[in-house]
Amino acid sequence: MAQRKRQLVSNELSEAALQLLALKGFDAVTIDEIAATAGVSKRTFFRYFASKEDVVVQFLADMGTGMHAALASRPTEEQPSAALQHTVWASMAACADHSDRALRVVQLILRTPALRARFLERQDQWRDDLAAELAQRLRLDPDTDLYPQLAAGMALTAFDAVLQRWSGSDGAEDPAELTDRAFATIAPALDSVA
Repeated sequence: MAQRKRQLVSNELSEAALQLLALKGFDAVTIDEIAATAGVSKRTFFRYFASKEDVVVQFLADMGTGMHAALASRPTEEQPSAALQHTVWASMAACADHSDRALRVVQLILRTPALRARFLERQDQWRDDLAAELAQRLRLDPDTDLYPQLAAGMALTAFDAVLQRWSGSDGAEDPAELTDRAFATIAPALDSVA
């Protein structure tokens, strides 16, 4: 019960922050405003988040876990490009399922230098997690073989490019088609693993 209540408060804070930030812009919103909009104290805010950047980046935190789970669930005999394309598409589909909210958050992150920096920090962790999963799937040594880190990096670069195009078009471009185009470009390199 306590965990459920904690999740509800976290969700309220996130939603309040995202609405305010989308309306006013990142720099114009204070933590006091976020807390007041969510109906909690500033002290409660800091029990859940260390900063306002963390509120926004939390929206994407689950994406990394989702990507790792998506890759781990793919058949081991599948080509790396197909497995990684599915992994990226699973995250893009999650955005598309909540397109209005996701679009606002993605645009906010990509247009705010402090948030963009935090997002890239998160992607570093995702790359390491994906690389470890790839190394295991392909029976490669992650300490000596470059392929897992390079492949994970290429997949995340494709993810970033798709996010930028999708958000830059205000959601008009189809994320599935963008993902397919991105992976058509990088698939030959991904599938050249020895």
